[in-house]
Amino acid sequence: MKYKRSAGILLHPTSLPGKYGIGELGNEAITFINFLHNSGQKLWQIFPLGPTGYGDSPYQSFSTFAGNPYLISLEKLHEEGLLSKFDLNLMPHSNPHQIDFGSIFKNKLEVLRIAYENLKNSGKLIVDECASFCDDNKDWLEDYALFMAVKNYHNGVHWKEWESEIAFRKDDAVNKWKNKLLDEVGFQKFLQYKFAAHWNVVKSYANKKGIQIIGDLPIFVAYDSSDVWANKNLFTVDEEGNQETVAGVPPDYFSKTGQLWGNPLYKWDEMEKNNFSWWQKRITKMYELVDIVRIDHFRGLEAFWEIPGDAETAINGKWVKAPGQKLFETFKEVFGDVKILAEDLGVITPEVEELRDQFELPGMKILQFGFGEDGDEKFLPHNHIRNCCVYTGSHDNDTTKGFFDNERKSKSGIYEWAQKYLNYYGDDICTALIIEAYKSVANIVIIPMQDILNFGTDARMNFPGKLGGNWAWRFSWDQIPSGLSERYKKMSKMYER
Repeated sequence: MKYKRSAGILLHPTSLPGKYGIGELGNEAITFINFLHNSGQKLWQIFPLGPTGYGDSPYQSFSTFAGNPYLISLEKLHEEGLLSKFDLNLMPHSNPHQIDFGSIFKNKLEVLRIAYENLKNSGKLIVDECASFCDDNKDWLEDYALFMAVKNYHNGVHWKEWESEIAFRKDDAVNKWKNKLLDEVGFQKFLQYKFAAHWNVVKSYANKKGIQIIGDLPIFVAYDSSDVWANKNLFTVDEEGNQETVAGVPPDYFSKTGQLWGNPLYKWDEMEKNNFSWWQKRITKMYELVDIVRIDHFRGLEAFWEIPGDAETAINGKWVKAPGQKLFETFKEVFGDVKILAEDLGVITPEVEELRDQFELPGMKILQFGFGEDGDEKFLPHNHIRNCCVYTGSHDNDTTKGFFDNERKSKSGIYEWAQKYLNYYGDDICTALIIEAYKSVANIVIIPMQDILNFGTDARMNFPGKLGGNWAWRFSWDQIPSGLSERYKKMSKMYER
């Protein structure tokens, strides 16, 4: 599907300003949408919205269908009469520019439990609304709510370490544990009800302002997830719950041993038997949440790197074909012309390009990857095509300012190369690169918020391969320079975005 020229900003809701330690789906999200609108932006790209676990990565979620309860707005719950001012004051003071996930997981969950207790004692209307939401979403919510309730009962350990009867859903174990943990299951359902309610307000307001939301869909799901626990027949786990094969990428220039991600792979033969029903449900849910879907590691839908489940590195894997063409033909038949972006970075084969182009899916161009004598020239603006999405950098890159600062210090020659290419010799090369992105023939340009604010490495979102300390960056409104919105609005108009 082809797209009109447009511009947008990459910012996950957790990075929004706010009082309670993490960005929320409340008034600050509405203010950010107004900022986008006033800046001439038509797109807001976010990371996956699912509940995060160990490592805090939105790309390793407990569910591909559920929402992150820590994004629920406490201020909105207060406005709805489910929290008092005293309850809000239970949240400790926090760093406005850095998320302390440990504190959030403990303190915010306690306040959300208070809201749940107040819901049970509230008027009939809101209780009925919650019940109606649960009924409409029971296809995934029943499994997810029980999964989280049992996980919490077992102090957060992996589902494989639970009692065998519930780990493998034997006999009447599901009903037995639902009754045993009835209130905790109800709490988990309440969290999903409020997440959905708050997100729907945010998304509706964005769409009203002419802004579409791009949401990320990780190609694989987490091993420790309700998806795998409830659908083991669809994933590469054996009868004892051990992983037979796992996902990753082979050795390359960046890693001699490759990357061992550890996600279970799909049993595609099983999925094809019912016309990819699980994937159809997944895409349906995505389009309830967002307007455009970006598929992370798109190449895995053409062929994936299959690694033995007990391997310590990704070296001894092999490429296995995936039924990507059949899958996208099913999407087209069921959903029509779906709005999908393909994350086509890394080693991309002609077969992957053919799959992408057959369904007219825009790929990605990361400008940082193009600079220097050893840079990849396909990322440079003079080689862009219209049907693609150009970025200065992604969440896995250093910020653009940090990237150039580090290259200048290292004297690699990349900084000087970029100066010549951009014909820019001033002290704000980050903004020069953003302007180059706006000039590109690419129909879509997305700039990370850190680059919009011209921040250095301290604002980097993620260091791939580093466990802990990622995904924690936040901004505050006092960091927005005067006149920033007007400048971007003029740029958007000048470059017809």
